[in-house]
Amino acid sequence: MSDLSTFPITRRWPAANPDVLQLYSINSPNGVKVSIMLEEVGLEYEPHLVLIGENESWTEEFLSLNPNGKVPAIIDPRGPDGEPIALFESGAILVYLADKTDQLLPEGARRYQTMQWVFWQVGHVGPFFGQVGFFHKFAGRHWEDKRPLQRFADESRRLLKVLDDRLQGRDWIMDDYSIADISLLGWVRNLIGFYDARDLVAFDALSNVPAWLERGLARPAVQRGLMIPSKD
Repeated sequence: MSDLSTFPITRRWPAANPDVLQLYSINSPNGVKVSIMLEEVGLEYEPHLVLIGENESWTEEFLSLNPNGKVPAIIDPRGPDGEPIALFESGAILVYLADKTDQLLPEGARRYQTMQWVFWQVGHVGPFFGQVGFFHKFAGRHWEDKRPLQRFADESRRLLKVLDDRLQGRDWIMDDYSIADISLLGWVRNLIGFYDARDLVAFDALSNVPAWLERGLARPAVQRGLMIPSKD
């Protein structure tokens, strides 16, 4: 049996089965990237719910795994060298899991073309969609100055158009379903659902993204991953 006791996070979130990958997350847009990926590739794992609304990601134990205080993070007891490896940042975890399982990340030039879309999501879509959520639904909606909301909504519409253009004539971002799609599904879903910004970003005027989102959400592994870790 693997010994994960050297990882302080296991004191707060003990591993019932330390021989399988440990996921520390919540079903946020970034969190579900990893749970969806794990469900897609069929890798056995143990999810641990991190209540970010109660600042659990800022506890000493969680910060020992991710000093940036954000979900998701993982410990894989069977890392590349046969030793446990801890990772944070959802994009890095997606690439790691794709490499570990030889799934959902093509080889050769298409590997890097896929990764560019993952990094595009990490660097642009997540930050801007998240700000729309803050200024449209959360505390920022009470701000009298609406210029920040307009700025982030305008840029989110532009980013959706980039995605819409990429999907012209394609079912998936890279033709075949990949980590590029997984990285984006939760964020687009959240923008028009939880953030209630469908009209704000003119989602229904898009030609290709709505059907892509529907295809993605219909996948059984995506449906499962969106609910993991469970809050029940």
